[in-house]
Amino acid sequence: MPPDVVIRGGTVVDGTGAEPARADVAIAGGRVVEIGAVPPTEGVELDAAGCLVAPGFIDIHSHSDYTLLVDPRAVSAIRQGVTLEAIGNCGHGCFPIRKPELARSIIYGYDEEVPLSWTTMPQYLERLQQARPAVNVLTLVPNGQLRLDAVGLQERPATPEELAAMSLTLEQALDDGAWGYSTGLEYAAETGVPEEEIEALCRVVARHGALYATHTRDRDASAVEAVEEAIRTAEHAGVRLQVSHLVPRSGFEAGHRCIETVEAARARGLDVAFDMHTRLFGFTFLSSVLPAWAVEGGPERLADALRDPSARRRMKSHRSILSAGDDWGRIVLLDNDVWPEYARRDVASIAAERGQEPLDAIYDLLAADTQRLHRLMALIHCYSEEQQREAFSHPLCMPGSDATTLAPDGPLADSIFHGAYTWAAWFYRFMVRETRLLTPQEAVRRLTQLPAERLGLADRGVLRPGAPADIAVFDPETYGERGTPFEPNQTAVGMRHVLVNGVLTLRDGGETGERGGTVLRRPS
Repeated sequence: MPPDVVIRGGTVVDGTGAEPARADVAIAGGRVVEIGAVPPTEGVELDAAGCLVAPGFIDIHSHSDYTLLVDPRAVSAIRQGVTLEAIGNCGHGCFPIRKPELARSIIYGYDEEVPLSWTTMPQYLERLQQARPAVNVLTLVPNGQLRLDAVGLQERPATPEELAAMSLTLEQALDDGAWGYSTGLEYAAETGVPEEEIEALCRVVARHGALYATHTRDRDASAVEAVEEAIRTAEHAGVRLQVSHLVPRSGFEAGHRCIETVEAARARGLDVAFDMHTRLFGFTFLSSVLPAWAVEGGPERLADALRDPSARRRMKSHRSILSAGDDWGRIVLLDNDVWPEYARRDVASIAAERGQEPLDAIYDLLAADTQRLHRLMALIHCYSEEQQREAFSHPLCMPGSDATTLAPDGPLADSIFHGAYTWAAWFYRFMVRETRLLTPQEAVRRLTQLPAERLGLADRGVLRPGAPADIAVFDPETYGERGTPFEPNQTAVGMRHVLVNGVLTLRDGGETGERGGTVLRRPS
């Protein structure tokens, strides 16, 4: 079969960590057919002079479950060379959905643009495939939605009957092609989950040889103990473990101890690794301060509770992802259309101006529009470059966006999710050009083969004949991010060509309008 596309004159970095080598890459029928000196052909010729030719980058920790339905172009990802995203992380996701009013609270980017008209994972994946995403997508089973479906927003262990129902739903999803299972134990939907419940569900995952990814229970004061819990759970269940965004919010020493804890488990024989986002801050809903019981009754009842002094006193005992650090000066409200006058200001200063305690000020902000809690988001200043250097230098670490795909125009133009436009580009610039902590070939391996192996992808993450033609061609001297904390929606630079399953999606730095992604299902 003659090539459809030939990438000429570039330096191939194949994803394995091998030394770069000058070579052409020929593609036919959506797959790589030759790497070497390719004779002249009548196919499309792409100039890669001065560029690295690499496997498409894999985002092991994405939250694009919903935004890919709203705008499947995934411009923020394609512009960085990302060709595959793993969704369903942190217990958040788009299935199962039998109670839409609850389910939408743990769907990042939800705004009613696409009604939640499906119930099961196969129905959701069919809807996603119909959207024709520009990137490949695979999903984990989100525990938060399992809990909302079976237990609701109640901070208690599941009953035996509820656990059996959750196990059955998880089993069916894994049989239908899910690649693993995730928890988000700091979030309201899962704060009542005991270790034994997670262990029981992880045994289901282990029987399938799939992956367990966890946003651990406490990433502040008890961060090390939370990682220990995740490892204990995985060891008891016999499941492969991925610790999501491992570095905690409680400082360098705690982060170092978390890494040591993972190393010790690995030395004992546990199949464990970790990922980390590239921001110097955390990022979540302002409504994360609310306990599960406050949200369970819906927007109207929540509005009443937020105005009730006795309910507020009860809420204040809840330790959340935002309140755990007790330093409200590090929590900053982002641009929004609910309280625009407070955008880019920290909660401590907002509360002082209003003459309130920080939590009371937050409750007032949330009470202004309980129908659109997702419009108020906050960042948490909590990381340092020293932590980033240690984490990303570690051989068990791979980067992830911890974000949704976006686009600077179209229906998501006004949406913000930090990291969306910057994560892979930042990682390469920082780790290769700025700090020289990684070679180009090792940085590419962390973005390609390493996450592919963790997810169990047999034919992605490497450039070799026969592999799907997911390819990123970029200038190693200019590839980098432009987004900033308060101006995040700026596309990366330095990416020349991107192909997804052989479909030319980015050519000479411009979008072609073609979309070649597909929904990947794990073989049973």
